[in-house]
Amino acid sequence: MTESELIEKKLVVQEQVARHKLLVTQTADTIARYRSQLPDADSPERIRIIEAQAASAYWAAWRTLPINFPRNDEPRVPAHWRVFGARVSPLTGSPRLAVNPPNAMLNYLYAVIESESRLAAAALGLDPGIGVLHVDTPARDSLACDLMEVVRPQVDAFLLDWITRETLKRDWFLEQRDGNCRLMAELAVKLSETAPMWGRAVAPLAEWVAGTLWSRTRKPPSAARLATPLTQRHKREAKDKPSLPPFRARRPQSICRGCGKEVETGTTNCANCAIEVSTERMIRVAQLGRVAARTPEARAKHRASRRRHAQACSAWDASKQPAWLTGEVFSQRIQPVLANVSASDIRTSIGVSHWYAGRIREGYRPHPRHWEALAKLVGVPGDAPAFMDSVGP
Repeated sequence: MTESELIEKKLVVQEQVARHKLLVTQTADTIARYRSQLPDADSPERIRIIEAQAASAYWAAWRTLPINFPRNDEPRVPAHWRVFGARVSPLTGSPRLAVNPPNAMLNYLYAVIESESRLAAAALGLDPGIGVLHVDTPARDSLACDLMEVVRPQVDAFLLDWITRETLKRDWFLEQRDGNCRLMAELAVKLSETAPMWGRAVAPLAEWVAGTLWSRTRKPPSAARLATPLTQRHKREAKDKPSLPPFRARRPQSICRGCGKEVETGTTNCANCAIEVSTERMIRVAQLGRVAARTPEARAKHRASRRRHAQACSAWDASKQPAWLTGEVFSQRIQPVLANVSASDIRTSIGVSHWYAGRIREGYRPHPRHWEALAKLVGVPGDAPAFMDSVGP
């Protein structure tokens, strides 16, 4: 196993996140170009340089990502919390001690992965402190850090889906005097519930590392093959079952974008805020409609329509109207039935606007030239004597 294999797996996922989640094709192409240099890297130092260059391009695409909070929380949200910003904290010169919510959440999730990686290595009989890519240092499990490298972009994708689809509550975070952003217990509990998902993601990677190390060690010919206690891969293969399915953590609770209350998944506002939002939207739409109706193009269409209908009214010959189709018949026998006909059908039948067709449904009496077509629309027979008999005196 080489260090480049681990970094290559990581850059593959980073490229996918940049291309399909962040929708930044140029950044994805840049990461792919750095990844293509890994086979030629002849030292761990060179591999780390390539990884750092890819990471620089990757996190640069995150900088301007907006972070949304409920409208009621916005007065209490600092300006530097409203974007993802730099991955490096100004307090430490590293990702530690994040100064805004998304980076603090990312740090917490990375700590959860590290714990799962440490447990996976220990379960396979590996020493979590002896790393392959990370330099061994006191108080750090370097092998656990190696294992989590590949899974980190999956965490990035999880967080990206969260912060682009849902709002973050101001009460989930605490800013200390030095500017360090910390998570409150409510959010920490939500994030810790994702641990099984990351454990499931680390398991095949840890077994791959163990298997690679096992294949390169001297052992007697009778030695049994390495066990796979994390994924139960050997048992599944013996029973011809598919590989271990990924664990999906429960989606974060949706937050009302107005007041910050918890709402049903897939809902953006609570009942009270939804009314306010709908009212504001209707006002904006009405304003846009009034502006659009006053444009030269709209006014020209309006004049042409008025001219066309005026000509049709002038050309209409009242003598050709059926004798039985009087104003009284239309009001008593036809007009009430039109209330059950859609405005689209009325519009198509007589060639008027949707607004005018809606008025006819509501009881407005149209020009007599439309009466015969509307009578046919509601099923009134064209046979005058039979119809008059059905109407009665």
